[in-house]
Amino acid sequence: MNTVEFKHVSKKRKDFSIDNLSMTIPEGYITGFIGPNGSGKTTIIQMMMNILQLDAGEIQLFGTTHKDSQAKQHIGFVYDDLYVYEEFTIQKMKAFIAPLYATWNEQLFQTLLKKFELPDQKKLKHFSKGMKMKCSLLFALAHEPKFIVMDEPTSGLDPIFRRELLSILQQLMIKERQTIFLSTHITTDLDRIADYIIFINEGQIVLQKSMEELREQFHLIKGKKELLDDDIRNLFRGYRETEVGFEALFEGNPEIFKPFFKEVLIENASIEDIMYFITKKM
Repeated sequence: MNTVEFKHVSKKRKDFSIDNLSMTIPEGYITGFIGPNGSGKTTIIQMMMNILQLDAGEIQLFGTTHKDSQAKQHIGFVYDDLYVYEEFTIQKMKAFIAPLYATWNEQLFQTLLKKFELPDQKKLKHFSKGMKMKCSLLFALAHEPKFIVMDEPTSGLDPIFRRELLSILQQLMIKERQTIFLSTHITTDLDRIADYIIFINEGQIVLQKSMEELREQFHLIKGKKELLDDDIRNLFRGYRETEVGFEALFEGNPEIFKPFFKEVLIENASIEDIMYFITKKM
């Protein structure tokens, strides 16, 4: 089952185009969404949320059209900043937001408010960036959504709460089977908690795989520069040379390097490695 399905979606923007894009967000898992700045991540999220209109194609949400207003009742959206009146307090925000959701859970709201250590009478304009992110998360979770969409949620958070947030997301996925779509530049967070990765560049899906597949298929190869020739270079998805050696991304069975095992170092590639070398080659 998929929570979201993009089917041959196209959208022309000023600086780039999304053309015939298809992707899925599986139900009950954490999907990480990565790509360089300007690659189309925000556009895709805005189309999914029906903020931007499609030029062509179709998006399905919970098996129905993404334009269905009832479907939005089951989505929690966490921006990288708060888009509310800065003069509001949390209590005033709650008075405005809570009635919009039939599934609002006041007990959960109070529990999270305490956990996040947020002042409920302080005006939002006096909140730090990290406090604003916690506030956004608070309102996204309090109505118990089936699907949580997060745009740079760990941006501006201190390392301790960042780890706590990742733990909360894992618990939601395990206990509640909530679907989480996490767009972030902090790829180490995804190494820790993601089940699937979607990598986009210049409006195109570069890869869409499970973390298990990524760990099995992608390796970092390090060795002396003398080993590189055109045939070896062509084996790699991307590589970087220095005066003394090279570092390269290889997709496939690393047994192919068995004749060189004493001369090369083979490691599992991180998400950051994959993103860096593939983008660099492009």
